[in-house]
Amino acid sequence: MNILILGSGGRESAFASKMAQSSLLSQLYIAPGNAGTSAYGKNVDLKPTNFEGIAEFVLKNQVQMVVVGPEEPLVKGIHDFFLNHKNLKHIPVIGPQMQGAQLEGSKDFSKQFMIRHGIPTAAFRSFNKENLEEGLSYLETQKLPIVLKADGLAAGKGVLICESLDDAKKELKAMIYDAKFGEASSTVVIEEFLTGIELSVFVLTDGISYKILPEAKDYKRIGEGDTGLNTGGMGSISPVSFANAEFMKKVEDRVIIPTIEGLKKDHIPYKGFIFIGLMATDTPQGREPYVIEYNVRMGDPETESVIPRIESDLIDLFLGVANENLAEKELKISSKTAATVMIVAGGYPGEYAKGKTITGIENLRHSIAFHAGTELDNGVIKTNGGRVIAITSLQDNLFDAVQNATADAGRIYFDGRYFRPDIGVDLMEIS
Repeated sequence: MNILILGSGGRESAFASKMAQSSLLSQLYIAPGNAGTSAYGKNVDLKPTNFEGIAEFVLKNQVQMVVVGPEEPLVKGIHDFFLNHKNLKHIPVIGPQMQGAQLEGSKDFSKQFMIRHGIPTAAFRSFNKENLEEGLSYLETQKLPIVLKADGLAAGKGVLICESLDDAKKELKAMIYDAKFGEASSTVVIEEFLTGIELSVFVLTDGISYKILPEAKDYKRIGEGDTGLNTGGMGSISPVSFANAEFMKKVEDRVIIPTIEGLKKDHIPYKGFIFIGLMATDTPQGREPYVIEYNVRMGDPETESVIPRIESDLIDLFLGVANENLAEKELKISSKTAATVMIVAGGYPGEYAKGKTITGIENLRHSIAFHAGTELDNGVIKTNGGRVIAITSLQDNLFDAVQNATADAGRIYFDGRYFRPDIGVDLMEIS
C-alpha cells in the first residue's frame, strides 16, 4: 500500500518508524514530516490542513490510506472532505469525521457527551458573553482552586488553574471578553479541580469494536519535580505502575465502553484513536478514574512510548479500522517498559531560537530518536521547533528504561538544549 501520514511531530515520527516495518507497505509519505521521518519515507511539502493539495497529491501518487496525526485537520473535517469527494471517498482516513472530532474540538461538547452517557468527570458549567455575569456569580459558589478551559482548540494552552477567586474572575473576563485564546475562548468551561495522578489511555476503534492500546503517563511541566510552566510534554512512560488490572477494568467498564456505546447511541461515526485523559483519584472506595478530557488522536510524547510497545503490524490494525473488522485483528503488546525524554530548545515554552545545528544523534546506545521540531538544511539536521527530539528507550524494567533514555538524551547536543532528567522517577515510588 501507498500510505500518507499527516503531521510533522514526534508522534508522526513514531508512526512512520512502526509502519515502515510492515510488509503491507509499498511507499510511505509524510506531510510535511521532519528531518527524521525522511528515514522511513518521503517527506511532502504540504500542510495537513491544505485539503485540496492533499487530494491532488493522493490521487497523483495512488495513496490508498491516510493516517491523520494532529487534531486540527480532523476538527476542520478532512475525513468528511474525503467522503464527500467522488474520487477520494473509497480511500480510508484513520481519524474521526468532524462530528466525532468535536470530542476534542469543543470542551463543552465533550463534557455534555460524558454527562449524557454517565461517564465520570468533574462537575462543570459553560459560559460565554451572553451569560458572563452568571459565570462570575457561579465562581463565587465554587471551591478553589478552579479550572477554566477554553472551549475550542488553543494549541494546548487554553487551560488555566486559578488559585484565588479574584484571579478566576479576571481570567474568565480575559478569556471571554478579551479573547485571550482567540475564538477558542469565546465559550469557557468552568470545571471542578480534581486531585490525583494523571494518566493517558488510548483506544483504537472502527466504530463498532475497540482495542485498548498501552497506557502512558506524560510530564507537562518544564521543570524538574513538575515545576514551572506547562509545555506540550517533556516526556512519558509506558506502562504505568499504578494502572493495574483492577484499575484498568474500572477504566474499561466506566469510561471506554460507555464512550464507544455513547458514540453509537448518538449516531456519531468514529474511526480512529480516542485519547482519554484521566485523573486517578483516591477515594474511600479505592482509586477511581475520572475523565479530564478526550483527544481524537494519539498524544505526543505518549505516542513515542506507546508505539514501541506495540508488536502487532500497525498498518494491519489500521486496515481493521478501515474495514470495520478490528475485532478480528490481534493486538500484541510488549511487557517491556518504554521511557521517553523530550529534548527541547532553550527558552521553551517561551520564546526560543530555531536553526541550531544538532549533533550526537549517531551516538545513541540504547534508544531510538523520534524527531519532532527538526529540519534538514543542506544535509545538516537543525532545530525547527520548541520540542526538538524525543529519545525513547525500551527495556525490561522502568529503572533501566529511564536510565538509558536519560543517558542517551545527554549524548545529543545543540546550543541551548534542555531536558528533564527526572522523567519517570516518581513512578518508581508509586504502586
